[in-house]
Amino acid sequence: MASIPRPLNESWDTMLPGPPSRNNGGAADLSPAGLLAYAAGSSVSIVDTHSMQLVATIPLPPPSTAATSATPSLSPFVTSVRWSPQPLPHQLLSPDSLNHLLLAVGDRQGRISLLDFRSKSTILNFETDAATSKLGIQDLCWIQTRIDSWILAALSGPSLLSLYSTISGRCFFKYDASPEFFSCIRGDPFDRRHFCALGLKGFLLSGTVLGDTENDVVVKELQIRTETSELQRLERDSSSGAGGNGAPALAVFPTYMVRFAFSWHWKHILYVVFPRELVVFDLQYETELSMAALPRGCGKFLDVLADSNMEVFYCAHVDGKVSTWRRKGGEQVHIMCMMEELMPSVGTPVPSPSILAVVVSQTDSTLQNISKLCSDVHSSFAVDFNNPFDFCDESLVISKTNMISISDDGKIWKWLLTAEGFGDGSTNSGPVRDKDLLEANGGTAAPSADDDPLNVVGPSNDVNSHRINPSNPTISQEEVLLKINLVGQLHLLSSTVTMLAVPSPSLTATLARGGNLPAVAVPLVALGTQSGSIEVIDVSANAVAASFSVHNSVVRGLRWLGNSRLVSFSYIQGTEKTGGFINKLVVTCVRSGLNRKFRVMQKPERAPIRALRASSSGRYLLILFRDAPVEVWAMTKTPIMLRSLALPFTVVEWTLPTVPRPTQNGPSKSSSVSSKDQAAILPAGTSSPKASSAESKGASADGAEDEFSESFAFALVNGALGVFEVHGRRIRDFRPKWPTSTFVTSDGLITAMAYRLPHVVMGDRSGNIRWWDVTTGQSSSFNTHREGIRRIKFSPVVLGDRSRGRIAVLFYDNTFSVFDLDSPDPLANSLLQPQFPGTLVLELDWLPVRIEKNDPLVLCIAGADSSFRLVEVKLSDRKVGYESQNRSIKERFRPVPLCSPILLPTPHALALRMILQLGVKPSWFNAFYSTMENADYHVQTPSTTDLRSYMMDSPRVGDSVVPEMLLKVLEPYRKEGCILDDERARLYASVVNKGSALRFAFAAAIFGDFMEALFWLQLPNALNHLMNKLVKKSPTRVPVPSSTVELDDESMLSRISSKGKPVPGDVGKTKGQLRLMAFEQQELWDSASERIPWHEKLDGEEAIQNRVHELVSVGNLEAAVSLLLSTSPESSYFYPNALRAIALSSAVSRSLLELALKVVAANMVRTDRSLSGMHLLCAVGRYQEACSQLQDAGCWTDAATLAATHLKGSDYARVLQRWAEHVLRAEHKIWRALILYVSAGSLQDALAALREAQQPDTAAMFILACREIHADFISSLGSDEESSSLMKDKLPYLPGLNPENEDVLAVGEYYGQYQRKLVHMCMDSQPFSD
Repeated sequence: MASIPRPLNESWDTMLPGPPSRNNGGAADLSPAGLLAYAAGSSVSIVDTHSMQLVATIPLPPPSTAATSATPSLSPFVTSVRWSPQPLPHQLLSPDSLNHLLLAVGDRQGRISLLDFRSKSTILNFETDAATSKLGIQDLCWIQTRIDSWILAALSGPSLLSLYSTISGRCFFKYDASPEFFSCIRGDPFDRRHFCALGLKGFLLSGTVLGDTENDVVVKELQIRTETSELQRLERDSSSGAGGNGAPALAVFPTYMVRFAFSWHWKHILYVVFPRELVVFDLQYETELSMAALPRGCGKFLDVLADSNMEVFYCAHVDGKVSTWRRKGGEQVHIMCMMEELMPSVGTPVPSPSILAVVVSQTDSTLQNISKLCSDVHSSFAVDFNNPFDFCDESLVISKTNMISISDDGKIWKWLLTAEGFGDGSTNSGPVRDKDLLEANGGTAAPSADDDPLNVVGPSNDVNSHRINPSNPTISQEEVLLKINLVGQLHLLSSTVTMLAVPSPSLTATLARGGNLPAVAVPLVALGTQSGSIEVIDVSANAVAASFSVHNSVVRGLRWLGNSRLVSFSYIQGTEKTGGFINKLVVTCVRSGLNRKFRVMQKPERAPIRALRASSSGRYLLILFRDAPVEVWAMTKTPIMLRSLALPFTVVEWTLPTVPRPTQNGPSKSSSVSSKDQAAILPAGTSSPKASSAESKGASADGAEDEFSESFAFALVNGALGVFEVHGRRIRDFRPKWPTSTFVTSDGLITAMAYRLPHVVMGDRSGNIRWWDVTTGQSSSFNTHREGIRRIKFSPVVLGDRSRGRIAVLFYDNTFSVFDLDSPDPLANSLLQPQFPGTLVLELDWLPVRIEKNDPLVLCIAGADSSFRLVEVKLSDRKVGYESQNRSIKERFRPVPLCSPILLPTPHALALRMILQLGVKPSWFNAFYSTMENADYHVQTPSTTDLRSYMMDSPRVGDSVVPEMLLKVLEPYRKEGCILDDERARLYASVVNKGSALRFAFAAAIFGDFMEALFWLQLPNALNHLMNKLVKKSPTRVPVPSSTVELDDESMLSRISSKGKPVPGDVGKTKGQLRLMAFEQQELWDSASERIPWHEKLDGEEAIQNRVHELVSVGNLEAAVSLLLSTSPESSYFYPNALRAIALSSAVSRSLLELALKVVAANMVRTDRSLSGMHLLCAVGRYQEACSQLQDAGCWTDAATLAATHLKGSDYARVLQRWAEHVLRAEHKIWRALILYVSAGSLQDALAALREAQQPDTAAMFILACREIHADFISSLGSDEESSSLMKDKLPYLPGLNPENEDVLAVGEYYGQYQRKLVHMCMDSQPFSD
């Protein structure tokens, strides 16, 4: 168990969400840091997917109109959830600037809110006008407008797209696609300014946002061909018509799913799923590249998810299955290679729960890339040598991806998808040994995936696996095995809550396993559900401790018997032939989980059970029937009915444990026992008031229960009151002192009662509350001016309490209030909650965990939204309130530490990132890890005498004292093991000595900034590229033969048919997210070449123009000539195509080139967006000008491809540098721009960009990493001392990073100031607790 004390300003307020439903529209989002946010009813729940634990639940407040309405209403369903893409901040300007854990939330009433995770409150409500205020939200998407600014796009109602400023909350752009139904909206991973919104009928809206005004939005309408007959039938059958009531698609067509996902590997490519069709769409060509029907026997598509690591994507199906699709080599056609269940058939009810949402982690690829760059052949943490399942001799793990699925029974499932290759292990073949991926740190060869600490196959928990034959020649003789394993599950409330029961045993309660030891109150709450299960909640952990499937219908009554047994009932109506009711009573042992029925009848009964009432000791049970006598049972091991009472009871309540008096050594008639840890107050075996004479017999081994007595109060239909006492097997009149004559009981039927000696409190259907002292006869009453009263609950009382008459009252309108009957005017000192936040209250009771008088009063509440909440009630002499107090309260216990660094207070998170960057020894984590010398796991317990000894001896930057101070700040987390889990701690242990760049990439990855992590991973390659150029080393030659050589006809035909064909793609490709950081000539050329075959079958003039453009870009002039000459003479493009064909062919033969150019040049400007001029420039070898023309036209990737094909040295660098400026200023992608700056040799521009972005820590780390990579490069130049010395003289420092450079000195000074300010902020921040 791990726990961190809560800070003083924290309160008991916690919440367990109810199960999600289809009304939530599958709203879920997984942050890059591993936090899952999903909608459950009217709340948003956050789950840490590493440890699979609930972190928090944030209920949405009710609409503003509900506050002024006389009748309370529920908060609407949450229908969309999106994490803010803002990473962990680098600036330390103000506390507000450190707020990065934000959630955009939309609901069924059209409200859009920005929630702050830390404060669990709304910080911004987006403005919606009257026309759109009731349009439900279909989907949300964040769009980047500046390097540090984002806007929010929302699909509301059936067809409205709105763009909102996240600063003011105002809408600045609207687009109505009526009569279309919008389904979803997604952002482009290659360009965060670009988004697409998809409609149910295939309507696709592509938009780019260049600013935060209406004129800055550019949209384009496209259409995807699909079959819509099913949708047309649903429209005819829909009672709401064509969305006339403003309902979004998820409400009008809840079973018709249309989704799409951007490819992580190919720009402009979309994967689109309709219910029975899969489409691959090319945005550049504005056409479908391939279409595939749903395979026979498969359920309809639910969602599509792209994998950022492998070139596969996953499709979720409505029948609870998931399919994996891979691309066939050389084309954008995908085939299904795996189909598996996401709902295990073992242990699930029938019918099986439905899958509502599926999400895939996009950061696994980054961590795997880091692990693959570790150079240890056998990492000390890679294999558990005590676990025989940890060895897969011939298995090569290519990729591992985590998938999270959410089902409507309240369960969160975590799946591990792995791709494994098989080989002899002796060769260097295999995609994970690709030099482009594995060369880093001065050309050092990285290990294979079978040495990868993250790619070790653990114990076999396979659901299933499938083998496929990839088409990549590097593994053409191997197979790739796809597996899916269930690796984690989180069980929350499984159904709508119908009953709530809290244990409050008296000292007469005994343990279930026998004996007469007293049973104390336990921090458990039992909930009955609509599905018939009983959920036992551990309130100290805010988690479901156990779940029992007890009934087949609604649990209609639930009570504790002591602290280890539960009694519950349900009933169903008999058949038409037999009639009556079949009552089912069950006793459930919480410890063993055994269910035992009692009072089993052979035939249906005339009356159903109405309620259960268990005595506080758990020895007696009253069974109340509807229009039938009440039965009194002794709840022994085999329950025995004592007798029946044929009285017209309206309410019956047992007495609660009596209140302790400080002046007495034992209880009296007017005292009770604390409901928590009573053994500390009274000796074990102390009995109830009537049993005081039998205390000496209380410890006897047999027949002891006959010596105890307990009493219950009741009210009859005619208003009469009474108290009965159960003594052993006898029931007799308690003979209380009746209230005075002023106590009138005929005002209304008594509907609720609470009894704790000596007081009986009653409530009636008119809202009156009366209380009566059964020992003195004193009584009083007041009117609450509310509707009828349904429940009255006495609050727990401990020694020292000033008041013993606090009660919680639940009204029939599902509101509640707390009154103090000991005050002169209870009504004036009450706090009425017309609507507790956003939901109505179905049941409530006090949590009996108080030990001291300073402990809080805590209410347990079952909400109408199926949630379970704990609400802390403030105690004061003046008034009752719901504000938290400044004091230390109970800790939160967790079965495993919550290792999510992103949840730390922002200053502490920044401190941890700095420590990881500078390098800390693995022993500081206090984690389990093994070494090659000693295969046994062991724990190193660090000494806290000198924390500086834990820092690595790496080059120091900034203030040398700061790391030790930051380690002191992080010490509480380290002691609790709440920094990194074992897997990530082992990965850090492998990278900490492998260079600064890998450490920086790791630090960025665990905080969810995968773009920064990719930058650090590519930085060594970019610097090596630069330094190779500086020392006149020839870069890798691009495999494009010279176009100036004369060829014969046979050779020409051969080149036209084969030139430019890419290496076929395959599922084993592990380039993954690193494609986003491509800069090398070979990479850019390969990427462009691989796209060409996808479009070979496309017809149409525009498609031909684009295909010619692609062929020319990669230098395949012969194929371009062939394509141009195939143009029909009737085409309007025939003349320019013929002229270009002549010009391009002259580039091959060089004959009559000048004459042809003069004739053709005047005829090339016939369309506004013609790239023909660029083609002519290429024909005469003026590639630099052609690249500039492409960049002027906005074709940045094409310009880079052309430059990679034809340019070298400074010419290529100029293209990259201009591209970097565009990426930084227009696309706002700083990490991509930095890589381009570095590869172009403009390190000073990269440093200036970091300073401009106000990232002093990153600027300092950038200089540190560059110097380290430079030193490694110089040391690896070779054994030739003369040449090595010459190179060192030529490259003493990297250009722009001379230690005496003013900018470099300023960065060091600024970083020192940053460190000192961070230390002060850390000291001022309270340690995190959940």
